[in-house]
Amino acid sequence: MIKNLFRVVVFSIFILGCKDTQNINVKEAETEANKVTTSVDTYAKDNYNKKEVMIVMRDGIKLHTTIYSPKDTSKTYPILMMRTPYSCRPYGENEFKSKIGPNKYLMEEGNIMVYQDVRGRWNSEGVYDNMRAYIPNKTGNQVDEASDTYDTIEWLVNNVENTNGNVGTYGISYPGFYATYSLLDSHPALKAVSPQACIGDFFFDDFIHNGAFLLSYWRATSVFGYMKDTPTKEAWYEFPNIGTEDQYQFFIDNTPLSKLDDYYDEKNVFMTQIEENVTYNDFWQKRGIIQHLKDIKPAVMVVGGQFDAEDLYGPYNTYKSIEKNSDNYNTIVFGPWSHGDWARNRDRQVIGNMHFGDGISDYFQKNIETKFFNHFLKGEANGETGLAEAHMFDTGKKEWQSFEQWPPKNTMKQSWFMQPDERLTKLALRNIATSDFISNPRKPVPYSEDIKVVFTPRKFMTDDQRFASRRPDVLTFETEILENDVTLAGDILSKLNVSTTGTAADWIVKVIDVFPADTENTDDVQDHLKLSNYHMLVRSEVIRGRFRNSMTNPEPFVPNQKTPVNLKLQDVFHTFKKGHKIQVQVQSTFFPYIDANPQTYVDNIFKAKEEDFKVQTHKVFNDSSIEFTILK
Repeated sequence: MIKNLFRVVVFSIFILGCKDTQNINVKEAETEANKVTTSVDTYAKDNYNKKEVMIVMRDGIKLHTTIYSPKDTSKTYPILMMRTPYSCRPYGENEFKSKIGPNKYLMEEGNIMVYQDVRGRWNSEGVYDNMRAYIPNKTGNQVDEASDTYDTIEWLVNNVENTNGNVGTYGISYPGFYATYSLLDSHPALKAVSPQACIGDFFFDDFIHNGAFLLSYWRATSVFGYMKDTPTKEAWYEFPNIGTEDQYQFFIDNTPLSKLDDYYDEKNVFMTQIEENVTYNDFWQKRGIIQHLKDIKPAVMVVGGQFDAEDLYGPYNTYKSIEKNSDNYNTIVFGPWSHGDWARNRDRQVIGNMHFGDGISDYFQKNIETKFFNHFLKGEANGETGLAEAHMFDTGKKEWQSFEQWPPKNTMKQSWFMQPDERLTKLALRNIATSDFISNPRKPVPYSEDIKVVFTPRKFMTDDQRFASRRPDVLTFETEILENDVTLAGDILSKLNVSTTGTAADWIVKVIDVFPADTENTDDVQDHLKLSNYHMLVRSEVIRGRFRNSMTNPEPFVPNQKTPVNLKLQDVFHTFKKGHKIQVQVQSTFFPYIDANPQTYVDNIFKAKEEDFKVQTHKVFNDSSIEFTILK
């Protein structure tokens, strides 16, 4: 029983996270499992009744649904629903979650809380399909997650007592994807939706970034890859035992990637799909949801974390797509959070070594999330919420700001050029020059100094990058000490002009805030570090160079030929303060967050051989630039 509970907690960490989100490993997850079993919070059990039902979908498949209804039946309540692939546990009408709903305020004021195991997962019937493709204009018994959501809401509003007929959906990460999905062909009773850290497209979220495989998520494919054919209340999959606490060394020892096949076979359907679909082909395109977000009717509040290593693409592009293609109430909130931090009750908000303030998540839950749902589910629902269109946290100044849109209106594009002698300047030299480095895929640049086995990396998103800037295979470009504040508010576009002696290469670009030498430490800093001259990672991204012109039609580099490679980094809202410096690092490995490119072009890197991995020399030309969105 404990083993199965542990499995549930581990994948819950992947989506919702536990109390410790700085660097999550197996031992820490087991500790959290023990905390779950000894919880003494009985509010839900004291104030709610619990009922479990199997709701029949239009094709006859039954989905397990758990309903928590307030014991106080003197008034009516809206329904708040989360659909999840991660289980409605605990099962049994006498077994209660310690906390229900999006936050404690919505739980304590009274709402009908509903959880559902999605099709093919846990105690629901049917066949699971990872990021099930949306079917427009469905006919007959055709089903997708939109129809399952519609059918569920239809049953709930007609069968649950004491409801006022209004429904809201929400969820973090994969449940956030299902919340987004509820917007498509939405039920008339669906009034408010909050996709949070929502997956938008698996080719750009979580497992793949611009064609590069996020190797550090390899073990997480167990959660999604193993299928079941009958309802179950127990975990049916296991995570591979890698036999070491040194993740970097494990993946070095298992390069090329084909060596990892010893740990999984074709029964891991999702890993097989990743290995067989290495371009942005029809398989991935059909599973994306961003392109379908048009003419949305319910009110939407998209939520994300500026330091979410898993899902930045999804939240930003969900908001932007709805904003562009719909005329509904649509807002966005981004705070100084890692994956799902805003749903936790921890007072002190710390990511890695960086403290951003106290009470930030509670502020969001009480003054933003609760206000949003109450307005559209219990209130006037006229859109006059008093909330900002975009409520964003400046991760440099460590303060909230509100805007009428995102990115803000009063911004401009500004380019900085990568010059020899490690300089980042607003003007490029007229003479052609390059900054060169030797990239060895057998000795890749680590993404973190920490020696740990991390189930899903998070802490590194604010990590000190000094260790990388001091390596010869990392190029560093830095401004002079800033004489005034510089605030980035929007996306970042790196326009590299490069060459390589090989035929393949990855390109990683990092934007870094260099602190002054007199910056004082806080209690949150790791023992071996100081905030004096700290190199705080603000944003990073990778592109597998073969996809520089097209995500669907990869092509090799021509050796020693100057080639443009553009790479978009997801939005930031960060002020580089006066006295700080802006730094950009360019490298070709970021291991094992990202798998090592052999640097010899092969059609499928999952089938690369030992002899394909070769040392190559890369050059970055001095007309390479990084384009910032600057707040005026």
